[in-house]
Order: sequence, then structure tokens, then C-alpha cells
Amino acid sequence: MSNDVFAVIMAGGSGTRFWPLSRSTKPKQFLALTSKEPLIAETMKRMAGLSTPARTSVVCGAKHAALVRKALPKLPKQNVVVEPEARNTAPAIALACAHVAHSNPQGILVVLPSDQHVADLKGFRASIEEAVRVAREGRIVTLGITPSRPETGYGYIRVGGPLSGQARQVAAFVEKPNLETAQGYLSSGDYLWNAGIFVFRADVMMEALGRHVPEMVKPLAAVRAAWGTKKAAAVLKKQFAKMPATSIDYAVAEKETSIAVVPASCGWSDVGSFNALPDVRPHDAFGNVSEGPAILIDSSGSVVLAGKRLIAVVGMKDVVVVDAGDALLVIPKDKCQDVRKVVEALKARKLKSLV
Repeated sequence: MSNDVFAVIMAGGSGTRFWPLSRSTKPKQFLALTSKEPLIAETMKRMAGLSTPARTSVVCGAKHAALVRKALPKLPKQNVVVEPEARNTAPAIALACAHVAHSNPQGILVVLPSDQHVADLKGFRASIEEAVRVAREGRIVTLGITPSRPETGYGYIRVGGPLSGQARQVAAFVEKPNLETAQGYLSSGDYLWNAGIFVFRADVMMEALGRHVPEMVKPLAAVRAAWGTKKAAAVLKKQFAKMPATSIDYAVAEKETSIAVVPASCGWSDVGSFNALPDVRPHDAFGNVSEGPAILIDSSGSVVLAGKRLIAVVGMKDVVVVDAGDALLVIPKDKCQDVRKVVEALKARKLKSLV
């Protein structure tokens, strides 16, 4: 891979569905959920051979910058790009474009969420290489995951006609479907899961942002001009607040008519909740995932993550038990999406130390 490929890891998520392990001071991407390393470290390693630490940057909030540096000790300090405030993915990606364009306007960005899992690294890297090839032609490219089940928790991409190589035209981005619709998507073979992974040249994305979000042009130009100077931090704080708080999907992806998609089969998971852990971690003959001092008897399909205390689970099926020391979660697996309601309740009760 040539030296014009830059990995950009988006690390601004909160990961509330992994409470009580995930907190506002240590969100999901900093947890070791699928291996002994935090998800963000796995993400950086995934780009080995495609990019280097010197060509990798992480976009995050100020309160997580220290966690990024601790999790990624090989990352150059100046490559931690700190957002002055959270304003969704479009301003964050604009900021990353300004960072890369400062040294290479036609540099190719591979934008990766920091909290996903990939089992097949060889397959993933091959798909990224194909996406980079297409991006060099001046297209914005996204990776679409070949679906393995009628998933209702993901957005989808409807594929259009063939382009060069493996790439296809994006016909439409579609919202999370109900089960019946998802079954139709799966049987049709015309839909891929939207993994939120984008590949593009810095100049191409900045031009697209200018067309579709004109309010971003002047602030982005000011940030880019000040990059690397003594005024950079002050200019960034002032101009970033002027950028519309919107997602890259809404700002560009859903409006751009020439986006390409590269289908990928690489054992991808967004690790969206505790319910996903049996798919990405070793489990026993009964489908149980356990960690720490845990005993499971006559139980199946369960996730038990113990802290310092022993947790014994007897005669249970499809439950999640997580001990974080100062808080204990017990929930049926099919209700794991509702963990965020606990966080909302804690905020309502002003129990900030537990959020």
C-alpha cells in the first residue's frame, strides 16, 4: 500500500449499551470486549500494512484524549485530533480532512468507527485495498457487509449497477428495517449492511461537503489554513462551533449520486450490545460467555462478566450478568438494547458518578 493512505479512527461514541462497564469517562471503544485489548487498539491494528501509526489519526473529545494516547502508545501525539465539542460525524470527518489535506490534499482517508470487530483481517484488508483503488478515481466509497441474517439493528445499502472491479454503485441508503423487511432484503441479495466505513480522497470529500453543506465551507477553510500554526487551537474552537451538527450519512452519503460500495465478507460486527459477545468471543458448549470468577450451572446462552466477586448463575437461559464493582446489571439478552434506559434513569436521578 502506498504512502497516501491515512487511517482516521472516529472515537467520539458513548457506548451506553455497555453500562455498567462503559461510562462517560471510559466509553465502549476503550473496553476490552472482544480480546485482551480495547476495541480502539484492535481498530488501529486492523490497518497494519495499509497505513502506519504516523498516517493514523484519532478524532475524539477532550475528555477522552488521554485514554486514546494510553490505548495507542505508538500513535504520534499530534495525531490525536480533539473536537472542541461533539457535533456528530460530518464536522468530525471535515476536521480529519483538514488534518490530512494539510500535508496531502489528495491523501486517501479510510474512516473507521473505533468500536467494531473484524474476525477476518485478510478479507477486511483486501476490501479496503479495493475501496482505496476506487477512491483514487475520485469517488466516495463505503464498505457494505454481506448480511448473514435478517438483522433489524443495522442500516442497509441497496446496491445498484456494477462499476470497475468489485465495486457497485450505491442505489440508496436505507434505515433500520423491521423483521419482515429485513428478511426481504436478505432474500433479494440486493442489500448490504451499512458498516459506517468510508474511503475517499480528502479533496473529494471537502468538495462534497461544500456542495451539500455550504455552511461548512468557510469554517473548514479557516481551520485548514490555521492548521499547524500557533493560532490553530483558537481558530478550531471558534470555527468548529459554526459547522452544522449533522451526520456524514445525512450531510453527504444520502445526497451524493456517485457513491460506490465495495461488498465485504470479513466477520464484521458492530458489537452493539452484550448480546453480541457470544458471536465475537469464545463460548462453552452451552453457548455461555464468561469472564472472571464466574460459575454457570445448568445455564445456556448467557453472558456473565464477573469483577472481583464470584458470580454464580444457576438454571438460567439467555441472561446477561455484569459486575462493575460499584454497579451490577442483570438483564435478559433480548432486552440488551434497553441498557441505555438505565443510563437515562441514572442521569434523571443525578447519580453522575455511575454514568
